[in-house]
Amino acid sequence: MKITKKMVGAACAVLLGGSLLWAADHNDAPAVKGTSEDITDFYAFQGSNTSNLVFVANTQGLLSPSASATVKFDENTLIQINIDNTGDNVEDLVIQAVYDGKNMKFYGPVAPSMTGLKSKLEGPVTATVAVTPYGTSAPVTAMGTNGIQVFAGPRDDPFFFDLDQYHKIIAGTASGFNNPGTDTFAGTNVMSVVVEVPKSLLGAPSSGAISSWVQTKKKL
Repeated sequence: MKITKKMVGAACAVLLGGSLLWAADHNDAPAVKGTSEDITDFYAFQGSNTSNLVFVANTQGLLSPSASATVKFDENTLIQINIDNTGDNVEDLVIQAVYDGKNMKFYGPVAPSMTGLKSKLEGPVTATVAVTPYGTSAPVTAMGTNGIQVFAGPRDDPFFFDLDQYHKIIAGTASGFNNPGTDTFAGTNVMSVVVEVPKSLLGAPSSGAISSWVQTKKKL
């Protein structure tokens, strides 16, 4: 795959211990709104196997059920999870996911040969999984090398947000959110990539803290 030069979306999170942390953005970036590069959510948390960490990168938000039946990952879009284990806010390891028209192929975690806005596929494929079709009762998962487990496909949007109430707060017509609020994203879906990785592959420092963020990059 040729070097990609344009970062077209990003979200970030910091993981400490077993906490769940996330970042979200639904159609807020004009350059990628409505495209396969739009990142909706990024989650990082400890797996049910406490020796593992799970990274979830969601894209293409606000998909209706009918759209979810036909939507695909983009073969020209790289989804890259960046991991900083030294505290300098520069990726020390990357996990990359690329769709080949049928399967999602994963690379890493591996030290990147370039950082920032430019990327190229790094090293050999470490896992391959068929994309789970919309409406399938059981998700399709696969085991890769070194204990890596992966998934790719449509999922219900997990992010809860009362967008209408948020707009009222911004406009000054409401002082805060309701409890319970109304989930604006209810009934919509995202295209999700999930990677479960043994902590031993991430080179985490003695503090147990890493920073991680996701980028989508378009092949030029």
